[in-house]
Amino acid sequence: MTDAQACKYVSTAVRDAGGRAWLVGGCVRDKILGIKQKDFDIEIYGLQPEKIEEILKRKFRVEIVGKSFGVWILKGFNIDVSAPRRERKTGEGHKAFEIECDPFLSPLQACSRRDFTINSILMDALSGEIYDPFGGREDLKRGILRHTSERFLEDPLRVLRAMQFCARFDLKVAPETVEICSRTPFENLPMERVFEEWKKLILKGKKISKGLFFLRDCGWLKYFPELAATSGCPQDPKWHPEGDVFAHTAYCMDAFALERTQSEREDLVVGLAVLCHDFGKPLCTRTGDDGKIHSYGHDTLGVKPARSFLESMTREKSLIEEVLPLVERHMAILDLWRNKAGDSAIRRLAGKVRRIDRLVRLDNADRNGRPPENPGPSPQALWILERSEALRVKDSAPAPILMGRHLKERGISPGPAFGRILSEAYEAQLDGKFSDLAGAMQYLNKILENCSGV
Repeated sequence: MTDAQACKYVSTAVRDAGGRAWLVGGCVRDKILGIKQKDFDIEIYGLQPEKIEEILKRKFRVEIVGKSFGVWILKGFNIDVSAPRRERKTGEGHKAFEIECDPFLSPLQACSRRDFTINSILMDALSGEIYDPFGGREDLKRGILRHTSERFLEDPLRVLRAMQFCARFDLKVAPETVEICSRTPFENLPMERVFEEWKKLILKGKKISKGLFFLRDCGWLKYFPELAATSGCPQDPKWHPEGDVFAHTAYCMDAFALERTQSEREDLVVGLAVLCHDFGKPLCTRTGDDGKIHSYGHDTLGVKPARSFLESMTREKSLIEEVLPLVERHMAILDLWRNKAGDSAIRRLAGKVRRIDRLVRLDNADRNGRPPENPGPSPQALWILERSEALRVKDSAPAPILMGRHLKERGISPGPAFGRILSEAYEAQLDGKFSDLAGAMQYLNKILENCSGV
């Protein structure tokens, strides 16, 4: 049974029991837009939760999210089922709601609690009938993102949802929605939920610049101070006709979006690096004696604010440690190319950033985030890709050939000298002094000949 067939089965069973099932939210929006539906949400009216659960368990394995919430997940399907519910704000924060299941709530009342008009459209899975009380279809047609009601203010996370929605669907945020977002306080939002919205912006946004400019327009940029610092930071107009560092960052994200891969992890690492790559410029931008604007050393200076930005949203240390080397060395490809660097320098760079192909993607986004120019791949990027492929370090750091077990086989016990020998051997490997295990063992012999008491 497919997801669509399961939806029809549930809708038929609900109808036969005297209720009515509507498809709601994103699956309806995506169908109208001609986008393949991946997840389905069904809202059931006119039946008590106990009856809904009984119907679902006849055919499906059901996971109950919360009986008081009236939400069930159909195991093995991308389908959530819910009953209409009332929500009442009880305090500050994203979770400060009193929720009451109300199966006899009207569709109009239920739709009014949703965030945007484009997500407040219902569709009958059996007849295809559309119920659109707030004009969501017309807003989709006109490319408008508009909030549904004043209840928008109850959930501050909706501002970040607006950020990623206008980027994903290339929408213009209605002035009245920008205004209500400016009145919505950033209060006690869990970092995990905040990061989820940023991830959707990075991984799904088509025009990511729209989301970032919206964040600035509604005044929420101040809640991300490292990014906010780039707004108003000037750049040399000869090299950056697009404007300040914030505008450059926004357009770099658009360039990044055009080259996303099939790997969510790779796209997240590179996308975050593109977002953070110029965080150091506000710390060092100066106008020189020549009258030109310079930002010397912004790459290395950007590591600290980038870390602060990322740690405010995620506790995933491994992700942060993959992003920061790209920020710190985003100028390295150009430097190596200009200096006609040799193989050892490329190997060392691969060892620092883990994957040179990530750095190439960042370099391309940086180069193309300068509208109206769109020069395409840089000569330095093409050069280092060719060299890194030849050296077999394009998508991985050079693996050390000499390992601890080799030292143990020679009778060397772990201790202070143990690590020094491995480090020295790895440096020699990067310099091209050996390239296989036989060469590594010969190099080890030379080390041991010059050492005593190891």
